[in-house]
Amino acid sequence: MPRNAAPRRRRLLVPVGHALRSAASAAVLTALFYVAPLDSGFGALTLLCLALGLLLFGGLVAWQVSRIANSRHPRLRAMEALATAVPLFLVLFASAYFLLSAQLPESFTEPLSRTDSLYFTVTVFATVGFGDIAATTQAARALTTGQMIADLIVVGVVAKVLFGAVRVGLRRRGEAPADPDGGP
Repeated sequence: MPRNAAPRRRRLLVPVGHALRSAASAAVLTALFYVAPLDSGFGALTLLCLALGLLLFGGLVAWQVSRIANSRHPRLRAMEALATAVPLFLVLFASAYFLLSAQLPESFTEPLSRTDSLYFTVTVFATVGFGDIAATTQAARALTTGQMIADLIVVGVVAKVLFGAVRVGLRRRGEAPADPDGGP
């Protein structure tokens, strides 16, 4: 076996490991959404759980920022962070939509199954809004508007923070300029 075969194999295995953990995180969160006992109805408890879930999301992002900045592979760690944080964010809103639709089916243009709820959440997140499912009640529209605002925060602020942590991690390793404009 050539002398440098082991380091080369390790360089190949590191991204594969990160990709597998990323896929596993997204799969586990999605599976939990499908098996969670979502039968409590929509109300103050749902909104409290959504708020707590969003705080958990924020805590997860903050924790991941530290891990990214101190990682040997900050880009890969950022990919993992997004693969965990974004599905968590989406599942939180999909759960709320599912509960709202179950309690007040008139909240949307059609009753939402779990898959419909996830589909609606992702179309709102992606801002494509296919129009086949739409919020029709004030509660559904308020919740959807809240998600849209949170989407902007996730896409803008969270992405900037995570990529800033990547820059810090790369700078610590001597692989990136001190500022984003390429200066010292």
